[in-house]
Amino acid sequence: MKYGKYIESKIKPEWKDFYIDYKGLKDLIKECQKEAETAGATSFSPRTTSLTVQRYTTTKDSSQELFFRRLERDVEKVNKFTNKLVEEMRASLRNLNAKAEKETQPEKKDELLKEAQRIGDDFLALEKFVNINYLGFHKILKKHDKCLPHAPCRQFYVAHLHQQPWVQGNYSDLLVSLSNIYSKLRGDSSGEKNEDAAQGFVRSTTKYWVRNEDVSTVKHHVLQHLPVFQFDKNNFTGDAQLINSVYMDNSNLELYHGRLDKKPGAIALRIRWYGSNPPNMVFFERKTHKESWKGEESVKERFTLPSDKVVAFMDGEYTLDQALADQEAVAARKGKSLSEEERESYRTLFTEVYKAVDSKQLKPLVRTQYMRTAFQIPFDATVRISLDTNLCMIKENPEDGPSCAATGRWYRDPALPVMRTEITRFPHAVLEVKLSLQEGQQAPAWVQELLDSGYLTEVHKFSKFIHGSATLFPGDVRAVPYWVDDESVRASMLASAPSPVDAAAGSGAGGSADGGSDVDVETGGGGGASTSAPSGGGAAGGGRSKPRARRGGLGKGSAELEELSHPLLGEQPTLKLMPDPNRVQGFRPQALTASSGHGGSSGPREPGFFSRLLGLVPPPSGAVRTTPMRIEPKTFFANERTFLAWLHMAVTLGSVSAALLGFAAGSDSDDSGSETGGQAISRHLVELIALILLPLGVAMCCYALYVFIWRASNIAKKRAVHFDDRVGPLCLCGAVVVALVAITLLSLVDFFELLASADESAAPPPAALSPIAF
Repeated sequence: MKYGKYIESKIKPEWKDFYIDYKGLKDLIKECQKEAETAGATSFSPRTTSLTVQRYTTTKDSSQELFFRRLERDVEKVNKFTNKLVEEMRASLRNLNAKAEKETQPEKKDELLKEAQRIGDDFLALEKFVNINYLGFHKILKKHDKCLPHAPCRQFYVAHLHQQPWVQGNYSDLLVSLSNIYSKLRGDSSGEKNEDAAQGFVRSTTKYWVRNEDVSTVKHHVLQHLPVFQFDKNNFTGDAQLINSVYMDNSNLELYHGRLDKKPGAIALRIRWYGSNPPNMVFFERKTHKESWKGEESVKERFTLPSDKVVAFMDGEYTLDQALADQEAVAARKGKSLSEEERESYRTLFTEVYKAVDSKQLKPLVRTQYMRTAFQIPFDATVRISLDTNLCMIKENPEDGPSCAATGRWYRDPALPVMRTEITRFPHAVLEVKLSLQEGQQAPAWVQELLDSGYLTEVHKFSKFIHGSATLFPGDVRAVPYWVDDESVRASMLASAPSPVDAAAGSGAGGSADGGSDVDVETGGGGGASTSAPSGGGAAGGGRSKPRARRGGLGKGSAELEELSHPLLGEQPTLKLMPDPNRVQGFRPQALTASSGHGGSSGPREPGFFSRLLGLVPPPSGAVRTTPMRIEPKTFFANERTFLAWLHMAVTLGSVSAALLGFAAGSDSDDSGSETGGQAISRHLVELIALILLPLGVAMCCYALYVFIWRASNIAKKRAVHFDDRVGPLCLCGAVVVALVAITLLSLVDFFELLASADESAAPPPAALSPIAF
């Protein structure tokens, strides 16, 4: 679809006058083309001009000038309208917040909730309005340069457009205010803040990718159920906080490969601090991967450490006694003291982390940096959702500068420039659903609604540390995660790839400093995932990458990326994790309610009872994922247990049927004579019951064997299919019901026949009552 028709189909009628005049600007470009072809001689000086030199007869403004005036007018129009709506929303939120603080009646709270929902929907509509116009300006400038190549302006004007308030403006305060209103109307109660020196968390974490254009929609849905968590309201702007995490590893990338393989007990060590200011106190964290009969668990333990003591701690110069003394001083300033349990916990974790750093020769490797929006009832970790945006990974040791160890630092010197090959920017937001549930406790229903919305793409055990290490140190990794073959992350990885250098030259591949700018690449994709990578030498701490020859072009794509070929990527992507954004249905219950309210038959209809029962309801558009599964032995064992359970029932039915036939054969008599239908049923009742049950047992055996082989095949091939069979068990259940009904009817016929024969035997013969017998 051409953009002119696209924008007409997406225009909100009441805002029609405030959109970019795409058609008018397009007509002006055509006039500029015609004017350039028929302009003839023009009078102008390349570097100077004069106000008294008479020009040719043309005195009116050129079409080019009219184009830029109208373009700037439309930019200003969008800016003023956006600011006007934002201020109206802020005023509405202030008024709604005042009402929410005073309101106590449930009926009034429901009305306020509807008003909050309306404001949130208006905000999402405004974001869509901004994006449509933003894309429209990009498209019209691209068309201008294509039609008028002698007067290109796109590069300059896009840079001007990026600095507009309605593009760069941060309106996340609206979501924070909306979150506070929802929290007050729900009556959320805060938990207690954990200020222990050593802290531990046991969580079940699932990670998802979210498109940047869907971030606000996901935020709006979550804040209706969980408030935005502001750790420090005095030093917290907007709805997000900057987080820096320095991950440690050695030259063999031992921790990287342990976390990638998910070995039991595999650890990740990182130093984390919050905010954009230089850290005074940091968290030294250890994440441990554990296996349990309920699945995988991640245990995070951390202790605080003064930032100026980190290097001394890693060198073994900062002792445990000094650390405990510092922690006692910090607690004393807060009017508290460390308990013996806190001392022991800190002592254990401090010692174990130092032993890991010393024995494995760990050093800073990769830093992850992102803006995190956390949704959580304050200091209550039962359900916590975090959304990380603007995610990037950076080499902690520069390629063309002194390493951290050489300068006595534990993180990269911020004064050093970051080369293109030292940074990779992740193209999606990362959402984590963290559950700390008690035994038997279920996750809230709205969490499942969010997962089924189609806005999220589950990426099993995605790790920022693993992705950054694999992208920035391709020559040192022996295996890579499956998601590197996804077509949506391909461009970001190529932007960090080393430039093609002749191996004979012997020069490093990481000297280019073009900033790692965003570059678009169009690629196709298929299925499957690669989990192997070429091994190579080189220090993981910051040595130059080995020069590599070019591995061929990318087929399609920009000229800049065609010259780059990442060592971990093939010629074409082989995985497509993200669904088509045009087919994402969104939050289905709301969509069904909205469509049913108009009374038309064009909207989606709710599936019938039997369709839902048999599992014949097609999944929502975009909900089917091609994510490769992680196969474990317990997956095969679960399939085998299911097969044996079905087989046990089938063998039981077959054994009962065979026994009944055996007993019936031994009790048959040779009596012959005329029999009625009921007498025949009574005589052969056992055989009939056996013949009904025996085929049922055989059918169960065949079904169990077929399903076992089908599931084992899909598990072995790692196919992302639904393994639950809703039709087969229902059919077998129906067959069992039919068999039991048939046996019941036959038993009733036999019972009535027995009653009839008993009545005949109880009646005396007529001859016995005759007086002649005496």
